[in-house]
Amino acid sequence: GTAETKPPRASPPREAWSRRLEFVLASVGYAVGLGNVWRFPYLCYRSGGGAFLIPYIIMLFLCGIPLLLMEYAIGQYTRLGPVHGLAQICPLLKGVGLATVVISFMLATYYNVLMTWALYYLFHSFGSPFPWQSCNNTWNAVGNCSTGLPSNASDLKSAICPLCVHHTLTHKLLEMTNGIEEVGGIRWELFGLLVLTWIITYLCIFKGVKSTGKVVYFTATFPYFMLFALLINNVQLPGAKDGILFFLLPDWGKLLEVQVWVNAAAQIFNSIGIAFGSMISMASYNKFSNNILRDTFIVSLSNSATSILAGFVIFSGIGYMAHIHNLPVEDIATDGPGLVFVVYPEAFSTMPVSKLWAPLFFFMLLCLGLDSEFAMVEVAVTCIMDGFGPKVLRVFKRKELLVVAVCAVGFLLGIPHITRGGIYVFQLMDHYTAVVSLMFLAFFEVLAVTVIFGVRRICVMVENMLGRTPHLYFRVCWQFLSPLLVLGILISSIVQYTPARYGKSYTYPQWAEVLGWFLSLISIVWIPLGAAHEIWKNKGPLLQRLKVAVTPTVDLEPQRALSEKEEGQAESIALFDTSQ
Repeated sequence: GTAETKPPRASPPREAWSRRLEFVLASVGYAVGLGNVWRFPYLCYRSGGGAFLIPYIIMLFLCGIPLLLMEYAIGQYTRLGPVHGLAQICPLLKGVGLATVVISFMLATYYNVLMTWALYYLFHSFGSPFPWQSCNNTWNAVGNCSTGLPSNASDLKSAICPLCVHHTLTHKLLEMTNGIEEVGGIRWELFGLLVLTWIITYLCIFKGVKSTGKVVYFTATFPYFMLFALLINNVQLPGAKDGILFFLLPDWGKLLEVQVWVNAAAQIFNSIGIAFGSMISMASYNKFSNNILRDTFIVSLSNSATSILAGFVIFSGIGYMAHIHNLPVEDIATDGPGLVFVVYPEAFSTMPVSKLWAPLFFFMLLCLGLDSEFAMVEVAVTCIMDGFGPKVLRVFKRKELLVVAVCAVGFLLGIPHITRGGIYVFQLMDHYTAVVSLMFLAFFEVLAVTVIFGVRRICVMVENMLGRTPHLYFRVCWQFLSPLLVLGILISSIVQYTPARYGKSYTYPQWAEVLGWFLSLISIVWIPLGAAHEIWKNKGPLLQRLKVAVTPTVDLEPQRALSEKEEGQAESIALFDTSQ
């Protein structure tokens, strides 16, 4: 082909998704994770019910969709992962790319712990009765604790004691200590299951996008069948209507609270996966002319629709539990692990055909976790291959061995979470990486791309790939709305900062707070380090060095996408052919 038909950058042939559907499913699978099931419904109920959907949808259209298109454009145009892609866009803030890889990998090390718990419950849901159905187990600290139920419970015969379900999580699964100071020994049963989750993750990604693309056909679609089946089952249960009304009833007064808008934006960022590097990474394996505009809308809208669907499923179940115990819905509603490992196991014990629903539900959690997990691990692998491809292959001989090494490191870093005090480590890490670090990274990524690189250049990139310039809506969002909203969220989260805590009563000691901030800095520190390195290596006076540092190196000459012939060639060549 002629020079005009090549994508920018004379890069070596890169692995490509076999079909466009695989990329879309992998993106949907990554975006739709455990947060859609246990975080969104609770956030909705806490932030004004149906009224919360207004800030949520506004944030989706002003931040979520424009910034997802921006990340797809960077990945697909440069055909590089977040580290090298962002370094070409804005050399001064090249550290942002590395920071996104670090935060993704940190998240991957403890996200697998959630799948370990899901596996534990999955295996135990085949037994009869369920371990959480009886008050007379050795781990029930208070013996027969059914006295904890209200005396006016209408269906006491069918109800099971909520304390027993809670004890199964805290005393049997976690064998929880009194605080992070008491680490306790390793829970060997969980150790074995953690090994198993990392083996499953490895098997999903060891062949790169070739294997990932096949796995997502199942992991990204099965949760939908399961959610619809559960919804049909749940809405027929007594009390389901009360739960759903509680979930949807708007409290308009909440719209005046800044925190509700911050929550909506943070949920969009966390859920779609903006500033985690995964979307840039996955888009880098696309063909140069792939229609990212269409993919952006499919991924972001299906992610939000799933969150709302999960809200109906979860709250119909919570309404049923409230009916069983004759308690108000707000007494049962909770978020996080407590929702899926306490409230739902209890609900399954009393539901018709519980032996069918319980294993399927925990298998669904496993699928939801898995496709988010392997996207996060894939970011680290892509980053290493982009930076040190030939050198790495000299050491590891094959890409599969590099993936083994990455998974092994992730596994070792996950071990503190499966000690008896591991839940405290888990909560601390989640608070300081997924909440504190993420908003910093999102802000600097938006600053690097929309402000320094500039909207005009992003438009050129999109036009080169799609043959048309982005709509005015995207240009206005990139130019004004997204940067201002992200800055507003960052300032609000700093002003309203609250230290991490576990449950309602446990507060972390001072040294754990310091450790939390250290964990936060592990990702953020690469931004100033990258900037300092870029300025230091440039030549001339400081102003001259700065000017070079903000000049992009990405090729923006008008180009057309690959010709059909070249696309066929690119598809048939895998960058790191495993047969070598």
